[in-house]
Amino acid sequence: MTPKPRKFSRKPSLRSGESDKPRFSKNARGPRRDDRRDDRRDDRRSSPAMSGDDNSLEDRDLIYGRHSVLSALEGDRRLHRIWISEQLRHAPRFHSLLGQAKQRGTVVDEASYKQLDRMADGGNHQGVIAQVAPYDYWHIDDLIEQAKKVSDRPVIIISDGITDPHNLGAIIRTAEAIGAQGLVVPQRRAAGVTSTVMKVAAGAIEKLPVAQIVNLSRTLETFKEQGFWIYGLSEQADSVISEVEFDRATVLVMGAEGDGLSLLTQRHCDQLVSIPLAGSTPSLNVSVAAGMALYEIYRQRWSNRLQLKNWGS
Repeated sequence: MTPKPRKFSRKPSLRSGESDKPRFSKNARGPRRDDRRDDRRDDRRSSPAMSGDDNSLEDRDLIYGRHSVLSALEGDRRLHRIWISEQLRHAPRFHSLLGQAKQRGTVVDEASYKQLDRMADGGNHQGVIAQVAPYDYWHIDDLIEQAKKVSDRPVIIISDGITDPHNLGAIIRTAEAIGAQGLVVPQRRAAGVTSTVMKVAAGAIEKLPVAQIVNLSRTLETFKEQGFWIYGLSEQADSVISEVEFDRATVLVMGAEGDGLSLLTQRHCDQLVSIPLAGSTPSLNVSVAAGMALYEIYRQRWSNRLQLKNWGS
């Protein structure tokens, strides 16, 4: 994947009178630290894991588990701090990556499993926990350019107000696994990329570009100008998804949990499509619906490719 030319990021600021100790809160995207001393401390400095801090994992922007942390390290994800067991620290897959992370300013602390258990608050940390820096979102123009480079018929997913980070993480994991080229999330009234999203995405966030936008309607018009066809997934749509031919650059818009697509978003879509249901349950979880819709898009393309191959043989 090519480097990201332009990105948005949020940088924490140090408030007047604030101490030079790293602070963690539910609203913080990373630790505030006095750059006169903290950046020069070595691995032995005290940490929440070692000082008896009993705050739960949800109170800090942390990821945990070997796969998630390895994906972050291999993807050059910016990490403020890593807590790792002695055994795992010297494991071949971690040893060199931890050295590279330290060169980029990441603090690496050894911690016992008991300390990690307390930090993870029951989560399956597998011997390693990392505090991530705020996610650097792609600029929407760069996301579109990158998508067109890797596919002649790219597929982009847009969140229209999805607020549950678990749903967003599941969509990212499915989208990357099936072959989509990117995800777009609104800046307001919607889940963004947090540590919870990263954990659920299980490493896929390092491979799937995510852009954050201010105005969804304007963004949809931008995609149209770039040759994309906008499909909105709606329970009330007359067109069944299996009967629609996805043979062009595609944007798939997913509505919020419960409310679905807003009326304004529906008006900006080129076509609304539905997933037919045979049971008594009236709707699907948004991440499940996204997975089914994405699979149908790529099933058609795989099927067409196979037919062309058979005709040519």
